[in-house]
Amino acid sequence: MSDSIDLLSIRPLLDTIGPYNEIPDEYNSKDALNALITSKILVIGAGGLGCEILKNLALTGFKDIHVIDMDTIDISNLNRQFLFGSKDVGKSKAEVAAKFVTQRLNDPNLHITPYFGKIQDKDIEYYKQFSVVVCGLDSVEARRWINATLVSISETSDIIPLIDGGTEGLRGQSRVILPTISSCYECSLDLISPRTTYPVCTIANTPRLPEHCIEWASVIRWPQVFPGQKFDADNPEDVEWMYTSALSRANAFGIDGVTKSLTLGVVKNIIPAIASTNAVIAASCCNEAFKLITNSNPILNNYMTYSGDDSIFTFTFELSKRKTCPVCGIVGISIMAQNWWSLQQFIDEITENKEVQIKQPSLTTGSTYLYLRNPPHLESITKPNLSKKLNTLIKPGDEILVTDPNLPMSLKLIVSFEGPENEPLQ
Repeated sequence: MSDSIDLLSIRPLLDTIGPYNEIPDEYNSKDALNALITSKILVIGAGGLGCEILKNLALTGFKDIHVIDMDTIDISNLNRQFLFGSKDVGKSKAEVAAKFVTQRLNDPNLHITPYFGKIQDKDIEYYKQFSVVVCGLDSVEARRWINATLVSISETSDIIPLIDGGTEGLRGQSRVILPTISSCYECSLDLISPRTTYPVCTIANTPRLPEHCIEWASVIRWPQVFPGQKFDADNPEDVEWMYTSALSRANAFGIDGVTKSLTLGVVKNIIPAIASTNAVIAASCCNEAFKLITNSNPILNNYMTYSGDDSIFTFTFELSKRKTCPVCGIVGISIMAQNWWSLQQFIDEITENKEVQIKQPSLTTGSTYLYLRNPPHLESITKPNLSKKLNTLIKPGDEILVTDPNLPMSLKLIVSFEGPENEPLQ
């Protein structure tokens, strides 16, 4: 029995228009089928979610699929990334996934083109060729980059929808982004949960959880034993030391639950991946791609959350555009600064701000460079500004333009001041 996709099996699905189709008089099943087999689809990510997405798209009838992933296969991937086997460890995820699906389906009309590298390697013209982009990423930075790129394309050319899926353990979400029309990924940046942190006093003196013991080994004990040496979570010897140190600490305080997998999860901020969650979210993403291309049913409007940890349920809502969104908004983000802040303190604050979340900021105004990280000679010229008070460098209401080498857009911050001129005593 062949696993190839017979178009005769797909045609009946398109002949019967969806009951909620808003333009039934304009729908044409032949046009829908032609769009399905001629549209060019890009999948970003070939990990746990990406493997499911790639398989589903091919089985749905898409014939021209491209996939990008910068990672290689690790043995820890094999429990859920089912397109890979032990013989593939060390190889490109994109290349192995594309080859597996192509060979398994044995469809001469199916073409899956892999790219082993970063999404930033490709230029604007590359992305313009696609009808839909589907993301199965585990990186906020990569999502922000592709979102801003597609919004910039859609402002001057045809709209390229972005379908984004994400999972965290037994929870996940999928969403449809119509650049310049619906809310974009950047609009929801403040919904992203920050990394869990623990008070230093707790992990140093009164640990109560296994995580406290692991954080103690990582934050306090490691620098004492190995001063100046960075912990390498991919080094088995480093991981073993971290685990045994945390376990010893836990035993001293009568705390159970320290395992090697939990140790890795804490130090690498890993959230366990669940194969069934990936399958649910990937199915949702691919359904939306199918509907977008064929116009057979209304698309998701525009954010679906899935929960499988406390019962099983989904919830769909329309996430509104944010006026202060730096990608699709119309006004800058208002930031209240303290009068006593230095430029460095201001930078520290905005890197933690949920609406900004930028790691390597360079700051300018319309008339001056506040701080530039590159090139080196401008960094040396502007570095003295870091110790100066911000309110001596700009005036209330001034706009600061913030850029980051990892993002293809700039953020506009509108700064106001409050509080005393001198730092209050604690």
